Amino acid sequence: MGGTSANDVLLYVPNLIGYMRVIFTVGSLVLMIFDSNQWALAMCLYLMSFVGDLFDGMAARKLNQSSTFGGLLDMITDRCSTAGLLFVLSGEYTDSTYYPHLRLLFVLLILLDMSSHWCQVYSTSALPNAAHHKSAEGNEGRFFLVRWYYGFYPFFGYCCVGAEATYILLYVLANVSESSDIYPYCQNALYAVIPACAVKQLVNVVQLCSACKAIAEHDANLKNQ
Repeated sequence: MGGTSANDVLLYVPNLIGYMRVIFTVGSLVLMIFDSNQWALAMCLYLMSFVGDLFDGMAARKLNQSSTFGGLLDMITDRCSTAGLLFVLSGEYTDSTYYPHLRLLFVLLILLDMSSHWCQVYSTSALPNAAHHKSAEGNEGRFFLVRWYYGFYPFFGYCCVGAEATYILLYVLANVSESSDIYPYCQNALYAVIPACAVKQLVNVVQLCSACKAIAEHDANLKNQ
C-alpha cells in the first residue's frame, strides 16, 4: 500500500473546510466593496468563514488530519480575512469628522496584526528548536501575556472573538440606518466587545516585541559561538 501523498494532504477534510473559508471570505469582501446594499449577506459569508475556523480544527483532531499545510492555510485565511475587513472599514465612515483618524487606525491595525503574527510564527518555527507558534514549547521564555494568550483558551477566545466582533459591528453600524431597530442593539454590543478588541491589540504589541527579542537573542547566541 502506498503512503500519504501531497494530494491526499491537500484533500484532507479540514483543508477542504479551509478552502470553503477562503471562498466565503472573498465572497464577503466582493459584496462589501461592490454592493454595500448586500451588507447582511456579506456579513453572513464573513461569519461563516470565521466559524469555519472552529470546525477545521475540530475536524483535524477528530480525523487525525493535522498538517503543516493546514496550519498555514488556517493562519493565512485568518490574517487575510481580518485585513480585508479592516481595509473595507478604512473606506467607511467618510462623513465622520474623525474619518482620517479612523482610516489611519484601521490601517495601523492591519499592519500590527500582520507583523505581530508573522514575527511570532517566524520566531517559533523558522529558528532552531522549531515548534508550533501556539505551543508551550514555542512560547517558552516569552512574556507572560503571550504565554497566557496561547495557553489559556478562554482568554484566547475572548480576545479573538471580541476583536472580530468589533470589526463586524463597526461594518454593520456603518451600513445600517440609525433609525433601524437593530442599530441600538448593535451599538450596545459594540461597547461590550471593544474592551476585548483593545486587549487583543495589546497582546499583538507584546507578541511582536517578544518575538523580535527572541530573534535578536538567537542572533546574539550565534555571534557568541
